[in-house]
Amino acid sequence: METNRDLEATWEYHEGTKHSFQSLRSSRHFLDFENKPLPFKIYPGLEPIPLPQGLEPSGVPALEALAASAAEPKGERLPDLKLLARLLHYSAGITKRIRYSQGEMLFRAASCTGALYHIDLYLVCGDLPDLEAGVYHFGVHDFALRQLRRGDFRGELVRATAGESAVALAPAILICSSTFWRNSWKYQARAYRHCFWDSGTILANLLAMTAAHRVPARVLCGFVDGWVNRLLGLEPQREVALALIPLGRDSPTGQAPDVEPLALETTPLSRSEVDYPAIRAMHEASSLAEETVVAAWRGAASVAPLASPSGRLFPLRPLNDREAPHDSIEEVISRRGSSRRFARQPISLEQLSTALSSIGGIAADFTQSGGRLLNDAYIIVNAVEGLPCGSYVYHPDEGALELLREGEFRDEAGDLGLEQALPADASANVFFLADLAPILERFGNRGYRVAQLEAAINGGRLYLASYALGLGATGLTFYDDDVTDFFSPHAEGKSAMFLVALGHPARKTPG
Repeated sequence: METNRDLEATWEYHEGTKHSFQSLRSSRHFLDFENKPLPFKIYPGLEPIPLPQGLEPSGVPALEALAASAAEPKGERLPDLKLLARLLHYSAGITKRIRYSQGEMLFRAASCTGALYHIDLYLVCGDLPDLEAGVYHFGVHDFALRQLRRGDFRGELVRATAGESAVALAPAILICSSTFWRNSWKYQARAYRHCFWDSGTILANLLAMTAAHRVPARVLCGFVDGWVNRLLGLEPQREVALALIPLGRDSPTGQAPDVEPLALETTPLSRSEVDYPAIRAMHEASSLAEETVVAAWRGAASVAPLASPSGRLFPLRPLNDREAPHDSIEEVISRRGSSRRFARQPISLEQLSTALSSIGGIAADFTQSGGRLLNDAYIIVNAVEGLPCGSYVYHPDEGALELLREGEFRDEAGDLGLEQALPADASANVFFLADLAPILERFGNRGYRVAQLEAAINGGRLYLASYALGLGATGLTFYDDDVTDFFSPHAEGKSAMFLVALGHPARKTPG
């Protein structure tokens, strides 16, 4: 039996990594800061190829770029080194540096669980202006590429994706990977979920940037895992490829050279590493081993439509173009952060409506144009002008919120978010929930990957929309079953995938 079809693996992992009131209190895990992993992958023996600096903004408003990123990609622009540098910087680069008494804090373009930055980006390209064909690693620490292989290996990715047309015509393909230990140091086996949460927020930035610069881009989760990992020289017990993103069109690929083993030195991440077998088991169970399996895997899931509204409906009122802020996507990404405190102040219905409007489709090999999203957005409204406090579900087709239960739920929001103040103080909390059963039936265990990734991409869009509106946002983890119970009976049978809290950031008081 193909391992991807043995669905017990997903349910075992999902149930085994749920947070509960009891599981957190019975855990004996502690953070060994003397063994904290390095947040960068560094190849000390490879020469850096510096990327162009002084990147000019596109001038495209962030909210416009986010809206465009949810549609089928348009344009024919082919990336060059300067544009690639811009895409890499605003997706995963360092956007802020803050010095303090013990050193320097480096903030990235996209949020990451625990600020542990376990996602790396690789580039596979043909000959580009100012860059020869090859396989490269993006070094975030010094904003440079390093060549792992010389030659045009795009054909190997065409083979790995079973002839995916977006890859076959792309002059450049980005690949996201995760090094498990860089996140499991803190989050243990749950870190496998974070592989997709944290690559998803990076992809939200990337898709907005490619939309702003009219570079066709597509997210691919169907590929022969072993072939892609081998091309990048990854040790699949420690680091794995997660998604491919072909960039541009009209650059047909040929046959790739033979893929010889790589033995490149990398800087040790920490004194020692702890292995979490549940992560490896889940990844292996959701891996695809043959081209024919990849070809059959590609397509959309038949997810039941969201139940027709039966409760009170509140139509959304997004800001129109004249009212909406016009800061460019690059300006918004540069100031984006993760709010550490929220002021208990209301946001407007127009602000919430505009933020929710950023949730949309993804050009991907697991979706179809105009198809239903895998995740539904459920919301706890604490303080939104024009909305009663309570719990809601978002109906994108109606452009409205359905009131599920009216009431003051700040305490409950805080409890659901691991008893933290942030979700209790936030103006609104958006939970993404998915009905995993039909997703797994269609995609096998790999459906767990795409459900998490889709939620995280739309969560990343909410992040950017909130900052475009002058608000703050932060991603949070949660007590899994308690979230489902809170939104039931409407959410019965669904699983929580992602949570974003948004509101007015509290200003630090002097003293």
